[in-house]
Parts: sequence; C-alpha cells; structure tokens
Amino acid sequence: MASSTRFSFCSILVIVMLGVLAGFPGRSSAQLSTNFYSGSCPKLFTTVKSVVQSAISNENRIGASLLRLHFHDCFVNGCDGSVLLDDTSSFTGEKTAGPNNNSLRGFDVVDKIKTKVEKACPGVVSCADIVTIAARDSVVILGGPSWSVKLGRRDAKTTTLAAANSGVIPAPTNDLSDLITKFQAQGLSTTDMVALSGAHTIGKARCTVFRDRIYNETNIDASFAKTRQNNCPSTSGSGDNNLAPLDTQTTNAFDPKYFQNLINKKGLLHSDQELFNGGSTDSLVKKYSASAKNFNADFAKAMIKMGDIKPLTGSQGEIRKNCRKRN
Repeated sequence: MASSTRFSFCSILVIVMLGVLAGFPGRSSAQLSTNFYSGSCPKLFTTVKSVVQSAISNENRIGASLLRLHFHDCFVNGCDGSVLLDDTSSFTGEKTAGPNNNSLRGFDVVDKIKTKVEKACPGVVSCADIVTIAARDSVVILGGPSWSVKLGRRDAKTTTLAAANSGVIPAPTNDLSDLITKFQAQGLSTTDMVALSGAHTIGKARCTVFRDRIYNETNIDASFAKTRQNNCPSTSGSGDNNLAPLDTQTTNAFDPKYFQNLINKKGLLHSDQELFNGGSTDSLVKKYSASAKNFNADFAKAMIKMGDIKPLTGSQGEIRKNCRKRN
C-alpha cells in the first residue's frame, strides 16, 4: 500500500510539473538539441557558414539582416520559418507587414543555403533551423560571441499578415515599458531585451524610422542629430529609404560600442535611447558598455532563449523543400 501511494504521488507530481512547464509563455524547447542533425546531416554547420561567410564578404550589412530575420521570425508565432513564406492564393504572408515591408532582407541568402543543404542531405533540415544557424554565424563572423545552437525545429505550413502586424514585434517608436512588455510576452527578461538590443551594434536603419527622433527629441546629442539630418530630410516621403548606421563607431563590428553610444545620447532610434534614459535599464547599458565579455555572455544566452520560442517539433509542421513555399 505504501509503495502504491508513493507511486501515485510521484505520478501526480510529474503531471503537475509538466503542466507548470507547459504554462510558461513561449517556451516549448524540450525536443530541441544541439546534436539534432549530427547523424542525418553532419556537414550542416560548415555548409551554412560557407554561404553566410560569402554573403557577408560581398556585403557586410547582410549579417545584420540575417540576424534580424531570425528575430522577426521568432516573435511572430515562434521560430517556425513563417517569415520566409511568400504570399499564396490562400494567405498573405508576413513579408509586407509594417515591421518587415521594404526592410526585412536576406531571403536570397537563405535560399542559397537551403539549396546547398538540400544537396547534402535532402528533406532533412528545416528552413527555421537554417535561419537560426545563419543568425549565429553572422554574429561570429562579425566578431561577436558563438553559442551552441539548439536544433530540431520544423517549418510552418502557413502564416498571416495580421500576425506580423499585431504589434508583437518591438517597434523603433516604443517606449521602455512597451519594450519590456513585448519581450516578456515571449518569455524573455529585461536583461534579455537589453542584451538582444545590442544587435544594433551592426546594421542600418531607414530615415523613415528615425526621422522624428533626430528632429523632435531632446535627449539626443546635437551634433549627432545634425549629422543624421544631412541624409534624412525632415519632410516625410523625401529620402525615406536613406540609410544610417545604428552604430556610428563600428558599423560592421559586433562589439559594445552601441551601448557607449546610448550613454552619449547617440542612439539612432527612439527605442534605442529608451534603454538609457533615466530608467530601470540604465545600469545594464553601463555594464555592457564597459565589458564586451558581459555583453557577449548575456547576448548568447538571450539568443538561445529566443530560439526556444514556440518551435514546431516532432510531427508538427513540415520540412520545406523550398523555404518560400509549403511542400
């Protein structure tokens, strides 16, 4: 009787714990592993890295674009490759959503990676995993930290424009409280949010998303604002797509200079400067600005957590042969 009672208690405890774990927002990574393709596609990592290296050699900015592609994929219904889908007769995808239209890039690089991976191991590796690996490789190639990528995601068969337009993706106009809330909704902490924002140490932004800041905000270095105004006219519709580096010190190097810019009131986006504007995240910005080691460590941890957001695993979804369309 004692043994039976003990068994029943343990069984109930396991069920309760599984229920608790399932309740965490955005977390469903139990079936992901760092060696998922070790037997089925042993040359996966070298294949992906060779294409990413070539793409960055041709254009440094593409590294930032591939990193952003992963970010925008994961924040909309999880890391499922849905952002890669072209529109069809049955759905309008995410590519023309407000946060993505005329700004999300790197789709052609993903296509090239997929083509090479399919030759090496056809029908095995998902597009969602390819985007995840390409993001990590981009960071490493540009001088940032490395981390062990968890794999085993499968690809979504559909998506919607509404999902990407629903406000889940942080916007360049967001205040600090909005940023914290949007990251928390994905199971990411404030520390994760600040560390991931450090991805803005690489890449560029369009005039249309920072125009209001450089002309109307006061918590901005005057000379910095003037320099940015030279290539971003005050009139909407004029020069909207003109680009400016998110980090003016080392545009193509993954380092903590982005955080130093914030301390000097040289954040390009409103959402950037919100991280250092007398609020709760000021101390983290100071911490990262003073230590590449601390920034790199927290960034790597946050990227792993972001990659865990609601992946499709097991028999869910599919392994797309072409990343732009379902099989």
